[in-house]
Amino acid sequence: LLGQILDHWFESEPLKATLATDAVIGAMASPHTAGSGYVLLHHVMGELEGRRGAWGYVAGGMGALSQAIAHAATARGAHIFAEKAVCHVLLGRDGEAQGVVLQDGTEVRSKLVLSNASPQITFLELIPQEQLPKDFVQHIRQVDTRSPVTKINVAVDRLPNFLAAPNTRNGQPLPHHQCSIHLNCEGIQLLHQAFTEATHGHPSSRPMIELCIPSALDPGLAPLGCHVVSLFTQYTPSVLAGGRSWDEQARNAYADTVFDCIEDYAPGFKASVIGRDILTPTDLERIFGLPGGNIFHGAMSLDQLYFARPAPSYSGYRSPVPGLYLCGSGAHPGGGVMGAAGRNAAQVAIKDFRHL
Repeated sequence: LLGQILDHWFESEPLKATLATDAVIGAMASPHTAGSGYVLLHHVMGELEGRRGAWGYVAGGMGALSQAIAHAATARGAHIFAEKAVCHVLLGRDGEAQGVVLQDGTEVRSKLVLSNASPQITFLELIPQEQLPKDFVQHIRQVDTRSPVTKINVAVDRLPNFLAAPNTRNGQPLPHHQCSIHLNCEGIQLLHQAFTEATHGHPSSRPMIELCIPSALDPGLAPLGCHVVSLFTQYTPSVLAGGRSWDEQARNAYADTVFDCIEDYAPGFKASVIGRDILTPTDLERIFGLPGGNIFHGAMSLDQLYFARPAPSYSGYRSPVPGLYLCGSGAHPGGGVMGAAGRNAAQVAIKDFRHL
């Protein structure tokens, strides 16, 4: 359990709770949930410029990372077709992947197909079910994809001013503005209570909030004096109590709760808001193809990791369909902006390609 690990190393409850957020981030789980300690490890296992466990902002926003990968690929002869949805994977007589068919009917032939989509989309929507083993299909259907995350992007006309560390008169970003700011994390029990409310279909009344201000480090993201604030919040159930869906009223009511909480820490925040974009679990699924809104394409629980990701006997990136590989967050070792699944899948695909 995460709580036992943190109790062993730390005494301060706010510090333990702040660290605990990385153990439940993106997970419909409490710090008291068995296996939550692994998710904390997952978030600090990498390194940035030689610093183990360090994180960083991408200059130009997260989209700049995608663009950098795209430019590297096109420089080596790759062709990228944006806004061209794949309808299904083309299969040969022996059930092997031979390319993809786009929604406009265009066929793209290939000896190998790598899917960065979730296992659910890849195997339940793009492949005829009769081409897959029944137990495999059943396992993919049963993957836990619950997500507690509602992401709120905010535009503000001034830098948030926190009571704990007031701004200077010139309004320039201070060190704490340039890192991750955790709110409603004074104690692990607060996180557990927020989780418990969501399990009953109610958005947390005092949600866990991870706030960052990327424009404090990258001024080009906002006009002079203004800032963009990214709020990673939980817990919000995909389906609300009574089977209600996330309509506009529910979205705004939850966002108002989040903003009221921030206001307690940084008075004047609500008055500084110019615009906000609210993405509930259902929005994250609809817009980005994340099953259940899960940023990891499936829970990072111990029963869905290592040799069992995405399914037992299929953790090596190959799938039941010869020539079709899974290279996204639903593959080993799971989600996160680290590229491990993609790199590993590419190595396997290259090895197989040499024998075609």
